[in-house]
Order: sequence, then structure tokens, then C-alpha cells
Amino acid sequence: MDQLMMFDDPRIRGNLLPFTFTRPVAAIRIGILTIGEKWQEHLQASQVGYLTQEYLQGKFPPVPGPSLYINGALCPTGELLEAVGALKENESLWHQETLLATFLEKPEQFQPDHLPSKKKVVFEKDIRILGRNWQIFQWNGNEIRQDFDLLTRRRVSWGTDDPHTHLYREPDIFIEKGAKIRAAVLNATNGPIYIGKNTEIMEGSLVRGPFALCEGATLAMGAKIRENTTIGPGCKVGGEVSNVVFMGNSNKSHDGYMGNSVVGEWCNFGANTVVSNLKNNHMPVKVWDYTKGGFSDTGLQFCGSMIADHVKLGIGTTLNTGTVIGVGSNLFGEGFPRKFVSSFAWGGAAGFSTFKLMRFEETAQKAMAFKGKEFDDKERAILQRVFELTRPYRIWDKEF
Repeated sequence: MDQLMMFDDPRIRGNLLPFTFTRPVAAIRIGILTIGEKWQEHLQASQVGYLTQEYLQGKFPPVPGPSLYINGALCPTGELLEAVGALKENESLWHQETLLATFLEKPEQFQPDHLPSKKKVVFEKDIRILGRNWQIFQWNGNEIRQDFDLLTRRRVSWGTDDPHTHLYREPDIFIEKGAKIRAAVLNATNGPIYIGKNTEIMEGSLVRGPFALCEGATLAMGAKIRENTTIGPGCKVGGEVSNVVFMGNSNKSHDGYMGNSVVGEWCNFGANTVVSNLKNNHMPVKVWDYTKGGFSDTGLQFCGSMIADHVKLGIGTTLNTGTVIGVGSNLFGEGFPRKFVSSFAWGGAAGFSTFKLMRFEETAQKAMAFKGKEFDDKERAILQRVFELTRPYRIWDKEF
């Protein structure tokens, strides 16, 4: 099939907020690639479209005509790929009550519970379907391994010409064309390391795999990167980082620890920002659950923060375990802010006001221009809609 349509499962999308406020489920990065990119690479599809919230479709459009529809939260595995490849046009693939894949002629035919004349094929093996936002970092190491094999098979690494860089278990380190590495240590003993095109690893960086540095990203001088970390395209990251997924175009250039967290796009972390990932009493961490309007137990002892797109954290900001920060928030000042910060919040531990939309847009425009990107009408329309959708969470009445 030349075309793929990645659809949002309505029972799952809410569990992946705040990241799905600004992207379809399949545009979430886990491992090296987004979920949509994984399927496109595996199936060698020419086009990928998205069936998602209406306000997102301008930036993430569907593709016209007959397509293979795949659940956007579903990570591909070998057995699953075989089952999808064997699927006939009059069949739909299910795991228990979850639709995994089907063929359709056009998007308006898509109703998961009422597919037109489709024979059910049951997939009984285990699946990996992203159902909670913390699973993005929890599963990231395994997905790096899967994507590494996918992207590097039958290819030869460009390697490094720097005699002061040390590579441990070099066969499990893949360096793309245009990558610059100077006086660094890359240790792939416990998992593969992928260094993308036109990336830079500055002097004194220490990296342990599994690790992915995606296209155009940078590791700052003296960075200490532990296992299961992904630094998405266009990011610049320094300090001490452990098991964190940066989706793209975000900056944490300075010192400060961050562990077991997920960071959206266009975020910026001031110097010495610290993100706690372990409670002092070692009890499981709870995080804000948008679907229930309260906190849910992750069952995880290590869980940092879920930080949505366009979040800015001032110098010396400290975040408690399990903090969730919504889209477009700007945090600063001493002390720990509350563990759930609504979208477009302005303030910190001392209290919040609303980040006025016009002022936010000015900041977003400058941040994107800094990386050579345009804050266009599609981006603006999405964020204006998110501003309205998240208004009920803002319990204060002041605006900055």
C-alpha cells in the first residue's frame, strides 16, 4: 500500500495529553522516529496522512484516496507487521476491543465500531500500544533499539575522524553523514547509539546507549547523557539527562539534572533547571490525568515531568516528581510550582496568571525564528484553539 492513514484512537488520545493538544498521536516521537515515521519506513509508504482532531488537520492533513489505516498509538513489531501485510481489503485487524488496522477508500468511511463490511481478524499476540504519556520515556530504550535496527540495516556508519573521541562497542554506534564529534566518549555496551545527520557532539560529552541524537541536534560541552534518552531534531541539550525524550526543537543547554521525563517542541530550560524523578519516600509517583480531572498513579518509582510544547522555564526552576505542564506556559521564580500547571500559565510557586495569547504568540514567533522556522497561520490556529480548550483549567482571572 502506497498510502498510510494514522488515526487517533479516541479512547487513547486523552491519556497522552498534554502532548496531543498540539499533534496527532502518531506524531509522538518515541525511540528515534515518530510512530508514523516507523510505519512509513517499515512499509515503505510514499505518503502518510493523519486522521485526528479537526483543528490539527491543517498542519497534519489526511491523504486522499484508498489507504491502509493504522492505529496511531501502535508501535510496529515483527509479528504485527506480518499480520498487517497479510491483511486483505475486506478485513480489519483487532486486538481484543482495539482496532489496529484496516483498508478504507476514503476518510469519511472511518468509524472504528462500524466499519463497512469488514471481516474481523483477531491478532492474539502481544502488542505495544502507547496508552499513557509516561510510557513515552518508559518504553524509549526498547524503541531506540527497534528503530536503530530499522534505520541502519545494510548500511555503513560514516564513523568519526576525531582521534580524541572514544567509541566503546563501535559496531553498535551508527554515525550519519555530516555529524561532528569532538573529544567525546560514546559507550554502546548496554545499547545502541544513533547519531543523526548534521548533528554535533561537543567536547567532553559522555554518552551511554541506548541513545538517539536526531538530525540537526547538538550536545553541549560536558553533557552527561545516560541510557534510554532521545534528543529530537533541532534540539540543543546539556547538563545531566537520564531517560528523557525531547521531541524536537527544544533547548536545555545548561547544567541541571533531568530524569524520566518527556519534553515537547519549542521548549527552553534556563540554566540550572532541575527536574526531580524520585520522591524522598521512594513511593510511586502520581501525575495529572486529563481524562479524570485528577491525579493517577503511574506505578513508577522514577517519574519526572511531562512538559508540553512551547513551555519556558526560567533560570534555576525546580520541578517536583510527576509535574505536568501544559502548552505555552512560562514558569520562573523560587520554590516548586504546583504539580499540575495549566496551559498558558505565567508564574511559579508564588502563583499564576494567564499568559496573554498575543504576548505568547510574540514569544513563539521569536523562538521558532531563532531556529529558522516560521510561526505560520497553521501553527497559530492550533495554539489559539488549545488556548480556548484549556481555559477551564485556568482558575485565576489575571492576565499578563
